[in-house]
Order: sequence, then structure tokens, then C-alpha cells
Amino acid sequence: MTNLRAVITDHGFPNLRHEESILGAAGIGLTVAQCKTTAEVGAAARGADALLVQWAPVDAGVIAGLDQCKIIVRYGIGYDNVDIAAARARGIPVCNVPDYGVHEVAEHAVALALALARQLPQIDARLRRGTWKIVPDRPMPSLREMTFATAGFGRIARTAHTMMRGFDCKRIAYDPFVSMDVMAMEGVEKVELDDLFTRADLLSLHLPLTAETKHFVNATRLGAMKQTAIIVNTARGPLIDTAALARALHDGVVAGAGIDVYEQEPLPTEHPLRSAPGALLTSHVAWYSESSIPCLQRLAAEELVRGLRGEPLKNCVNK
Repeated sequence: MTNLRAVITDHGFPNLRHEESILGAAGIGLTVAQCKTTAEVGAAARGADALLVQWAPVDAGVIAGLDQCKIIVRYGIGYDNVDIAAARARGIPVCNVPDYGVHEVAEHAVALALALARQLPQIDARLRRGTWKIVPDRPMPSLREMTFATAGFGRIARTAHTMMRGFDCKRIAYDPFVSMDVMAMEGVEKVELDDLFTRADLLSLHLPLTAETKHFVNATRLGAMKQTAIIVNTARGPLIDTAALARALHDGVVAGAGIDVYEQEPLPTEHPLRSAPGALLTSHVAWYSESSIPCLQRLAAEELVRGLRGEPLKNCVNK
């Protein structure tokens, strides 16, 4: 493990003491950069034995220049900023950290869904404008009369379902990779894709971003939903065609959307979502808590050390 060097391509953490401690104890040197472009990543990563990546783009060109890299670890659950196929072709494992921030993201998704179901943003705005009414401006069914749905049934989706169980709503999920029996054990009905959109009152997205899931929510599927439906996205921004979603909100095709992640971040100031009625927007903060940051840093650093030691990896995404 001597003379090995890891590069942090970019990060937004208050400090790196967890990485410094874990890598230092393993005898691994650490170089820190704040790359934004592929050219900057390529220059910073030259000669590196391992990469820790947060948002910086690691494309096929960057990977082609990694002459001795043994592992790439992405800080977080998603890994669409890393070309995993190019890494696989070079024999470089790419790992994510799917077991941090699970409860936080589920909390945020459920909070967005509940706030919109109870019309809290609209009622707050109405009160601040000087209108005092003890009934909402549009129908508000009880949560126990609603159907809570998730696209996906992984860790975060299951945690969100557990949280929603207490509201006694009907719960359904779409996930082609999870069996009906597994969902039934959680009290959740497995449904097909079309039923997901037609039956959901509250639809929360918990899918990875792939070529197949990009614009999973589009104009056609929005048109199939109930006019009272609410969509929540705390997963990956491009799962939703956000221009189509903004039109659907403006036209009353659906009632609301709680969005934490976007196709382009930061969300452009002129984006129509900013003025869409029924849109509750947050700035990619679902993952955050005081404990989630150090957990993410520690787990990522530990996976990197396993990779450099040749030990079994916990979360390789490009086997």
C-alpha cells in the first residue's frame, strides 16, 4: 500500500478529516482538487491509483487517461457522471455509496408529498396575502383515501413506504426487478407501469438514471395521471421531463410536484417550473443531515481502501 495516491476530484464538504484519517492509516496519499470540467479531471487524475468523485464529469476520455487507476468511488447513490461502461472496459471498478442518507431522502420525499397533499404551500401563500379561510381552495381528500406509489422499490422507496404506512393509505409500487412476494411482505401491491401512473395520487420517484429511465415522467405519462395527482422527485433530475411537467402544472393536468433534483442544476432562473402552480421546489438537499455527511465520507473512503487492497467491494456498479 506504499506510494499509492488517491485523488478527490471535487467535493462540497466542510472538511476531509474522515478521508484523511482512513486513507492515512492505510498509507495512501491524498490529493484534493475542485474540478468542474473533464479537462480539469483528466489533469488532476493523471497518475492516480484511485479517484473519489462527487459531481465532476468522469467520461470515457478521462478514463482512457487513467493508466494505473484501480478504483473509482462516487460520493453518493447516483453515478451517472461516471462512464461506467468505459471503466468496465478498462477493468476499473466503479462504486457508489447507496447505504448513506437513506432515511434522510425518504424523509424529504414524504415531507414534500405530505406538504402538497395538505396544500400547505398554497394555504401559507394565501394567508400571507391576507386571506383567512378555514377550508382549502380545492378538494383535499384524507391521506387514508389516497394511493401512495413509488417508481422503484429499493432502500429509499421501502423506507418511504414504511413512513407512509402510518397514514393508512393504499400503497403500490412499480419495480420490474422486485417480486410481488417481496413487496407483499411490506404491505405494498406490485403494479405494472401503466397502472402506476393511472392509480397514483402521490407518486414518488426512486429510480436510478439510465438510458431507459431518462424522462420516465413525460408528457404522455403525465396525461395519464389523475388531475389531482402529485409527483415527487428526490432521485435524479432527468427522470422527469421538467419542461413537460411545468406545462402540466400550468395547464392543470396534475395538481402538484415536489422536486429536489433537476435536469440542470442549479435550476435556471428562467425555468418555467419556478412559476408553475403547485410546484414545491428544494435545492438538492434531500440527502442532507448533520450525520449523513460524515457517514458518506467515511463509507466512500472505506470502499476506496478495500479497492486498493484488493478486498471484496461492497457496492461495485459495473461488474
